Amino acid sequence: MKYVILIHSNPQPWGHPTGDYLPEYQAMPPERRDRMTADFEKLLGEMRENGELVTGEALGAPESSRLYRWDDGKPLVTDGPYSEAKEHLAGFFLIDVENQTRAEEIAAQFAGPGETVELRPTMWPGGDDQ
Repeated sequence: MKYVILIHSNPQPWGHPTGDYLPEYQAMPPERRDRMTADFEKLLGEMRENGELVTGEALGAPESSRLYRWDDGKPLVTDGPYSEAKEHLAGFFLIDVENQTRAEEIAAQFAGPGETVELRPTMWPGGDDQ
């Protein structure tokens, strides 16, 4: 079953890893930050080894996005981001796991201080879940 893990964040300035730029993360003791980073890298390594990690990418700053909407019978392009929001999509990971329970176990480990993590199943062409 494939799921996408969406990382929502709003570091100022924008940068990756996003946690490095968030006050909630920066306020933590260095030892705890280092442990969290090591644990996350370990998780990614394990997921690569067992084939659960399909791909992942960090995204550029929200203001670098271009939005395409349908207007008056044709596409209309505007500068992003989509809306004024406290958090923006910072990156994503596509995972392929045995079941939803495993996806939830993984997603919980992606959550960090000052960030919101969204777990969403992918859909096959035609709109059917998995």
